[in-house]
Amino acid sequence: MTITRPDPRDPGRPVYVISVAASIVSVHPRTLRIYEDAGLVCPARTPTNIRLYSENDIRRVMWIRHLTQNLGVNLAGVRILFELEERLGTRILERLYDEGVGEAKPGPVGLAEASPEPSASGA
Repeated sequence: MTITRPDPRDPGRPVYVISVAASIVSVHPRTLRIYEDAGLVCPARTPTNIRLYSENDIRRVMWIRHLTQNLGVNLAGVRILFELEERLGTRILERLYDEGVGEAKPGPVGLAEASPEPSASGA
């Protein structure tokens, strides 16, 4: 009998409790709860209701931090950008990031391409 285990490198696999996720992105755990209440991130829950964040959730929080701290977008604006990106199938956030650092790419970028980290500091 062969037992298959989930891929430990799967970016969608929830593995980080809120305190660890908060330290990875350098925010207070309350900030992650605020983002969840605003509908910007949706961590998985254990049967005992403990939040578990995946690498994808961490990446999303890093984008939220970049947009709010570096570009001055409020949380309602971040939600609109995320919704637009999903509806249009383009990487709006990557283009905003590129424009912010002076490396804007012409035309939309495909969804299959990996998104860059917003900044080295995790902001």
